[in-house]
Amino acid sequence: MTTSFALLCLSIAIIESLVGILGNGIILVASSLSCIGSKTWPPYDMIVISLSSSRFIVQSWNTLEYLMSIFYENFFCQENVNVASKIMFTFLSYSSLWFGAWLSVFYCIKVASFTQSFFIWLKLRIARLVPWMLLTSWLCSFTAAISFTWDDHSVHENITAPSSMTNSSAWTTTRKDSLGLLILICNAGIGMPLMLSVVSSVLLIRSLWIHTRRMQNNASGFRDPSLEAHMKAIKSVCSFLFLYIIYFICVLFILFNIFSPLSNGEMICVVLMAACPTAHTLVLIWSNPKFQQLPPKIWRHINCHGRTACV
Repeated sequence: MTTSFALLCLSIAIIESLVGILGNGIILVASSLSCIGSKTWPPYDMIVISLSSSRFIVQSWNTLEYLMSIFYENFFCQENVNVASKIMFTFLSYSSLWFGAWLSVFYCIKVASFTQSFFIWLKLRIARLVPWMLLTSWLCSFTAAISFTWDDHSVHENITAPSSMTNSSAWTTTRKDSLGLLILICNAGIGMPLMLSVVSSVLLIRSLWIHTRRMQNNASGFRDPSLEAHMKAIKSVCSFLFLYIIYFICVLFILFNIFSPLSNGEMICVVLMAACPTAHTLVLIWSNPKFQQLPPKIWRHINCHGRTACV
């Protein structure tokens, strides 16, 4: 039965997801408009479109799940529905983690000033590598989602098998083997983007901090817009990394069923899991003038049409 705390957390998660859907919609529209009519899409826009579209879908899906959990509590208890929901959630969550990691890698390659030959090689070829990076992410996410759900279903069948078909020692052995395979698959699917995001963010923060210190030493005492931009970039990258790690932990807890359904621990994870991508989206909008300009344009367009209709 859904407790009052669970209802409160689900309601908060729905509001956070709706804000995230709106924010990702703004990013998706703004990035798509800049790509329309161009023969080649900028790599940044390709990554942002992939990230915002995956988040738009996953937050819409999560909102639907939260509403169903409130009004139709037993809906996801059906086996087929639960399997489909698990596949969709795993695929979209993995995709979002991968695209978020590639965005951090792209920032690091384009902004950081390292002189190593491999880094220079990446900087020169990043535009050609981005489509393959995104395609690989989709395939890895899909494979991990199918494998995870299949193995999770096998674990469920082995645990619930009747005593006439197997004994308790066989239960334990099979369950351990299945869980071991499950952990291996999930670590392979979710651990790599985490490492990419952490390493690229740390390298970028280090590069920006060194450059900022040099600019501070050479500052003449007046406010330097370039210095302020660097400090803003450092804050943005730090917030990206913090939100990414929190989201990663919450997704892991939900996928591995660390907490019982609708328990306080799971509800806290649900709230954080809805808040982190939404906050990340708002930081993206705040840090990019192209995304900031779209809402006022839409508002002016609506006002113009409203005045014309009144006349």
